[in-house]
Amino acid sequence: MNYLQHRIASGIIAVVAAWVCWISFTQKPAEAFLFPRIIAAFFLILAVWTFVKALMKRSRVGNGLSMNAAKNMAPGVMIAGIHIFWAAKTLGFYAASTIAFFLLLSIYDPAPNNVPKTWMKRAIITAGFITIMYALFAVVLKVYTPRGMFI
Repeated sequence: MNYLQHRIASGIIAVVAAWVCWISFTQKPAEAFLFPRIIAAFFLILAVWTFVKALMKRSRVGNGLSMNAAKNMAPGVMIAGIHIFWAAKTLGFYAASTIAFFLLLSIYDPAPNNVPKTWMKRAIITAGFITIMYALFAVVLKVYTPRGMFI
């Protein structure tokens, strides 16, 4: 990746961060967007900082993303996209997150798929993750999450 590619990529991310921040500050009810506003503000600050560093050529530029790395990331990006744009609203945030996390864990876990113990381990890890996520978002932070068919 050369400096021009880095500037373009960091500029696009800064624009997306500004858009996300703007959306989080203009949506109603305001109470439901307190936590997202904090995250969006930090996202915007870091994105602009990275873009300024790229413009000043003060950031380290690597080799970019190889085709092999892109192929490895593709299933996860597809699952995340389906989760964000369809499943969370249709099934509900926690049900969709359970399915997405289990699928991601199953795809990227190097353990063999033909061993029942592996599937049990993945189910337990998924249940633990979703329990912690629910406790954090719904109970501690009181963040509004999309409601659907199932919670």
